[in-house]
Amino acid sequence: MIMVTGANGQLASLTLHELAARDIPTIGGTRTPTERQRFIDFDDPARLDLTGISTLVLISAGYAEDDHVITRHRTILDAAARDGVAHVIYTSLTRAGDHLGFALAHRVTEQLIRTSGLPWTILRNGLYAELFGALLTWTPAGLESAFGDGAPAAVARADLAAAAAVVASDPPAHRGATYDLVGEPITASGVAARLGVTHRTIGLSEYRSRLLADDTLLAFQPPMLASIASSIRHGLLRDTGSDLGRLLDRPLTDALGVATDTAAAMRPNGM
Repeated sequence: MIMVTGANGQLASLTLHELAARDIPTIGGTRTPTERQRFIDFDDPARLDLTGISTLVLISAGYAEDDHVITRHRTILDAAARDGVAHVIYTSLTRAGDHLGFALAHRVTEQLIRTSGLPWTILRNGLYAELFGALLTWTPAGLESAFGDGAPAAVARADLAAAAAVVASDPPAHRGATYDLVGEPITASGVAARLGVTHRTIGLSEYRSRLLADDTLLAFQPPMLASIASSIRHGLLRDTGSDLGRLLDRPLTDALGVATDTAAAMRPNGM
């Protein structure tokens, strides 16, 4: 039986859908379980139950400060070793993302996995095309961002889910492998062109000030988002690779189209 954690999240739900399409016995792990799901709360180690799980697809519990994320990941890995899980697949961060504000927790988790004694595969996921599109801001004049001419090798979330399902379908074939799953470079101006609008670049200081003034963001989010903008702007996420195409054995989804659709869906009426 395969378990995918964070079952109600976007990447996990897509991964579960991919595995279901392959008729592979799978269960989701979540704090709010429904049918075909099991209660899994990384913050409640006494109730963690991975019995009967052969392969654990560990979707990063990254929505927190680094110490909390790392503690959560250590807890679930300890439970996996205790309950006899045979293979762990971890959704990490592309190797080009070491300068991002949330990279540390991923790299520490990779170390924990490698020293856990559990067979493993690490999927180093690139920047979501959906996130790239969502981080573009609409104004009456068009789109703006702090990305400049930066062109990250963004990737559709659905492609990453499909890759996770491929690996989970035959874990021994991918034992000890680390895959860098990235797409093709896209730009904010490319999104704007598809939407028939202009793109304006703002400075990183202005962007950070806006983030700090947004009281809907948690404390760790402004520096995290600023690091994404700076890394994109200065070309640190541009690296491409062939791992994803080899795993999927098909052309990748058009990341620019995915980012454009996301931005279009966020367009306010009248703009």
